[in-house]
Amino acid sequence: MLRNALNNLTVIDFTHVGAGPTCTMLMADMGARVIKVEPPDGELGRKLGPAWIGQDSALFHGFNRNKLGLSLDMKADGAVDLARRLVGKADVLVESMRPGVMQRLGLGYEALKELNPRLIYCSISAYGQEGPYADRAGVDGIMQADSGLMSIIGSEGAEPAKVQAPVVDVFTGYVAVMGILAQLRKAEATGFGAHLDVNLFGASIALQQVSLTNYLTDREVPEKIGSAAPYSAPNEAFETADGWLMLAAYNGGRWERLCDVLRLPELASDPRFATSSKRVANRRMMREILGARFRTESRDHWLSALLEADILCAPVATYDDLLLHPQLQANGMIMTLDHPELGQIRMPGFPINSREVNGMDHQPAPELGADTRSILASFGFEESEIDALVKKGAVGDRWAEPKSVAAVG
Repeated sequence: MLRNALNNLTVIDFTHVGAGPTCTMLMADMGARVIKVEPPDGELGRKLGPAWIGQDSALFHGFNRNKLGLSLDMKADGAVDLARRLVGKADVLVESMRPGVMQRLGLGYEALKELNPRLIYCSISAYGQEGPYADRAGVDGIMQADSGLMSIIGSEGAEPAKVQAPVVDVFTGYVAVMGILAQLRKAEATGFGAHLDVNLFGASIALQQVSLTNYLTDREVPEKIGSAAPYSAPNEAFETADGWLMLAAYNGGRWERLCDVLRLPELASDPRFATSSKRVANRRMMREILGARFRTESRDHWLSALLEADILCAPVATYDDLLLHPQLQANGMIMTLDHPELGQIRMPGFPINSREVNGMDHQPAPELGADTRSILASFGFEESEIDALVKKGAVGDRWAEPKSVAAVG
């Protein structure tokens, strides 16, 4: 069962905000024991709202389910030795510091592989571990801009736009999981781990597989064409009398059927629109003709007629629409977590075998330092050692100084 696929795998998580937490959350979803290590005031993602759930951002809850929480002050006496002790018994370490930070702490890959040769050490950074930009920080929006992705989003003449969901962050997390799981299989055969260099810049380039391959072939700069696909037509959104719909009618006889549905049979034999590539070349004219007809009837009217003709289509849904989508419930893609103090928390769930996996028990994101004592005890720390570490401020113990928790807002 996928929910238990990574049982007995221990992951030490030194990541913040988006890409790294996505990676470790996915492994936790599949059963890994993920120990989220945070500084005394918590990771940056806890503070990035609105929205808020209790004292922490909804973003933090959305990226950190199923993890255990350890509060660790790396500047305190004994903290680095504690971290090394954890890593010595771990399978995977994921970190998202700027290149060089972990090395200066004594927790770089070269130092830790001597301690644990099987360790898979995944570094997630903005631009990579080497090169002229390696020292630069970067976030999702910066990467959408610097990778060229932002240049192909939106419409000509409009201000620059980006994908509002942090698509580069999330995709980078999935890339990291792919690399870690592949390296785990190799480690089983060789007995040795590896250092994986995963970065937002590389992932954002990979997201543009089609558009960049096209550009490298003909050096034609992609147009900003809104909802349209640059390689096929019609494959775009049209306005109806009361809303927008998206359709794809460029192959499989669908163009001809679209012409029939729109009562424009003459377009099917028009040489300007005879093939998808000719329709791409004459897109503006095609849109004017089709658009005028779509605006004469309601969206529901056209969606019904298009579906009956087996033409790919969908409403351009809002989030309100999405929550009413019958397939969303059928797939079980919205997960509900029961928090002991904050009540129910809903979020997008795990996307593979989603109904089965998301219907099982999952744990909400950890309170800061919530599991410090139990984690250290599981790694062989005596109670007196833990008390000493708490007293020195090396670790934070949530239960030593309980904080008030606000109601779900």
